[in-house]
This record gives sequence, C-alpha cells and structure tokens, in this order.
Amino acid sequence: MPRAISGPGFQAVILCGPGVSLNTFTSKMPKALVPIANRPMVWYPLDWCYRMGISDITLITPPESAPALEAALSQNPHLTSLPAPKPEVLSPPLLTPTTGTGELFRLPEVQSAITGDFIVLPCDLVCELEGTALLEAWMIQTAGLGGATGGLTETNKPAPMTLGGEKSGRRGGMAVWYHTKGEGSVKGEETDFVATTPLPPPIVPSPRGSIRPQVSNLVYSLPTDTLNDVTAEKKGFPIRQALIRRHGRVRMRTTHRDAHIYVFPHWVLRLMKRNALDSVSEDVVGLWAKATWQHPRLAEKLGMREIFADAADKEPDDAMGGSGILDDEVDVAALSSTYEPRTENKVGSFSVPPMLAYVQPPGPSLPLIRRVDTAALLLSVSLRLARLPSLEEGSSSPLSHTAKTANPSGVPKKCRVESADSLLAENVTVAEKCNIKESVIGANCEIGEGARLLRCLLMDGAVVGSNCQLTGCILGRRCKVEGGPARDEKTVLKDCEVQEGNIVPWGTEAKNEKFMIFEGLSDEGDVEEDMAEHFDDVLADSGEPGVSQR
Repeated sequence: MPRAISGPGFQAVILCGPGVSLNTFTSKMPKALVPIANRPMVWYPLDWCYRMGISDITLITPPESAPALEAALSQNPHLTSLPAPKPEVLSPPLLTPTTGTGELFRLPEVQSAITGDFIVLPCDLVCELEGTALLEAWMIQTAGLGGATGGLTETNKPAPMTLGGEKSGRRGGMAVWYHTKGEGSVKGEETDFVATTPLPPPIVPSPRGSIRPQVSNLVYSLPTDTLNDVTAEKKGFPIRQALIRRHGRVRMRTTHRDAHIYVFPHWVLRLMKRNALDSVSEDVVGLWAKATWQHPRLAEKLGMREIFADAADKEPDDAMGGSGILDDEVDVAALSSTYEPRTENKVGSFSVPPMLAYVQPPGPSLPLIRRVDTAALLLSVSLRLARLPSLEEGSSSPLSHTAKTANPSGVPKKCRVESADSLLAENVTVAEKCNIKESVIGANCEIGEGARLLRCLLMDGAVVGSNCQLTGCILGRRCKVEGGPARDEKTVLKDCEVQEGNIVPWGTEAKNEKFMIFEGLSDEGDVEEDMAEHFDDVLADSGEPGVSQR
C-alpha cells in the first residue's frame, strides 16, 4: 500500500498506559502488548502512523513496562514487519501508572523529545480512517502546512528543528470523536459530551470523500459522567451567555467518544508546561475549546499571550511574512463574494487559535474507529476484525490478515470452523468434532475434541480441553480450561475472563466471572484491600465483576 509523505518535524507520541480496566490480562504484560485479533495492541496505532508517512514515533511508557515493550519491538513478528525506523521507547523515571496525561507532558524527558508539531495517540486505538485525510483537513483549516513542514526563516532557509516550525503559534489543533452506537456497540461503553459549531462554508467545495464537511469548531468537551455530575448538582446544564453571543448554532452530542487522537502544533507543549493540567482530553482540549469563546481572561490565565509572543519573537509566521511581501493579517479569503468572517476570540492583540473537531457521523460503511480499553471492547473489536475478508480474498482494509486460517491443514475435516467470522493463527491444533464460530484463536493454541467455542478470544498458547463449552470468553496466554469425557459433567463458561497461566478445573460452570491468581495476599485483613494493593488500587471498587482465585 502506498504511503504518504509527511513533512519533517511531524512526530507521533503514543501513550502506553497501565491498562487498569484490562487488569485480568495486564498483570504480567503491558497493556500495549495485549492482542487484538492476534496482533499486539500497539501494532494498530503504529501501523496507522506509518501508513500516513510518520516515522518519527515515540512510545511513552512507565519504566516497569519498557523492557517488555523493547523486546516485543525486536522479536514480535507483527511489530518487526512494520517499516523502519523502529519507534523509540521513552520511559521517564518519574512516570508512574497513575501519572495523568497532562502531567506526563510536563516531564522534562517528554518536553525534550518533542521538537515539532505532533500527534498524540493512545496505544489502544484501532483506526481504519486514513490519517492523511485527517492531516489534510487540519492543514487546510488551520493553515498548518507551513508548520508541519518546518517553514522558512528570514533568510529563506529551513526552520531549525529545535523550533519545530513553530512560527507565530497561531495554528489550531484537532481532535477526533467517533459514534458509539450501532454495529459493534458495547453496553456501558464510556462516552463523552461534545459540543461543536459549524465552520464558515469553504470557498472551494470539498472533494468527494473528504472528511472536511464533518470538521467543525469545538466549543465544549468533557466526559459524560462529569456532565451528569454537573447537571445533578446544578439541576440542569448551565450554558454561558458568551457561548450563545458568539455562536448562534451549537450542536451537542452525547453518544460519541473521544478517540484521544490529537493533532497539536508545537506551542501546545508550552501550554501544558505552563499549566498544572491533569488530563489532555478534559483539561488541555476542554479548556482550549472554552478559551475560543469565553471571557478573554481564560486565555490570559492559560498564558496564551506570552506563548504566542515568545513564538513570534523567535520565528516569523512564514516566508512571505518574513520577507515583508505579505502582511500576516491580510485575509485573502475575504476577497471572495462567499466569504463569511471567522468567529475568533480576540484577546488583546492576538486571536485564540481554533480547536477543531472531526466528529464521525453514524453509518455502517464508515471506517472503524475504536478505543479498546475494556475487556468487552477487546472481545467486540477482535470479533469485528475477524469478520474482515482476508488479503487473499481481495480485502482492501489495512487491518485485514493475510489469511483467515494460517494453517488450514491443521483443521481436521470432522470439525466445524466458520472461517468467515473467525481467525486462526499459526500452529493452532484443532481436534475432531470441534465447533468454532465467531472466535479468534491465537498462535500455538490447542482445542480439544468436542469443544465448542462461540464468540471467544484465545490468546497465544491457551488450551481448551475436550468437551468444554465457552461463550463470550477471553482466555489469557498459556491458560488452560480443563476438559473431560463427554458423558460426565462439563465445563461451561459464559462471559468469563481467565488470567494468563491460570487453570480452570474440569466441571466448572461460571458466568461473568474472572479467574485470577493473586500472589502475596496476606492471611489477615480484608481480601479486597490486598487486591487493591496488589493492583495499585484498581480493584478496590467492588463494582467489578466477580473474581475467582484458582
């Protein structure tokens, strides 16, 4: 597949967090290596970056996860097959599993690593949307082309990499939201409240297939849970008069989710350094969106005036502006008869740059965009990818596998494997009389005689014994569900999770249960406190599904 060429200085930063909500499978390996449809999770954002031409990629992870991630980048066949150069792994000593994303970008190691305009991605992103379309929309709407390519200095030489092509710092950012309802929706999936206003109509209509018609100004963004808390406290949702005065049309959505894809100009790094913001999504993006229409004091409080003044002193806006040929305040678009003035928030002598939002509309044929940060989403997205035709069958999806069954000769005739909606990796052993439907089977797995699997995900080396019946289950690496004779009691599991290396005894019947091993639990005291201490407080909330110690 042809790859786009991205300008020098454009970087990708992939955040590889601890995976709190996937604790069944992250106690012995980093979340970034948890497999989605038989590929390591981090493969998906890496492949997305390489496909849009970005090869300057940094994976940021806590120090305890760095060795496993480094080893996987050198040994895992899916990761080693990605184009060169290999991404850098950055593990700042002060980065912990509880460090907020806003605090993360204030760490000196991260500040030093980012030298230009950058994209922030989560390691759990699965995205079919072409990144080039997203960058094109950002460049056109925010005049970001010069910034992404580094621009020129007063002597018409390339801008120094240390400045990252920053120039006047007036370019805006962009974030992505996707629809959570419809095909592939998961009950209870996290959503975000997002409010947008339309952009002025373009002078030249967007080409067919462009995402620009779905790009709008972001004016409000926060998690739906936070919105519910606000409305409960205020007995309603308060709307500031400043928003209505500035924007006559505001569209509010509550069924979308922030994909945590952010296109940022370099000046945003200084914004995060100046302010003690905890979260990129809620604080950086949310406050920036409000600063475009709220009272100028918000932009002043965030330090935008000083940030832009520093950038303007360091480098001219562009080659034309630096040479004096064209003043940067001239708006050429205003010469058009179809021109509508932009609604920028003037603060003194500068304008707050726009925070743009690409909000994917609902539709079954649209590219898949999903975050995979819960077990339910891990299973749902894996099964959705398993339904994609293989490359051998002529699929054009970048997420398709070469073949649905890597070793067809290992599947006996006296068993049923529905290959249209299943994936079987290398060295899978399937015994006779098995029935496998809508399932993803990892490498080196063993399926015993008479076993039945429906909507299951098996990670590498998992073993399912004879005559077991599994529905909606996720099995970790090298775990075992014991089998037995057909005439005796059977193992029947429904919507269960089995931790890596665990053994589920023959005859177990369970539903909505986690089979986990907790090491080092004390003999005295509350068991739930021990669990919370072992998993850095992630299991202290008793709202989680039941957990079995096996």
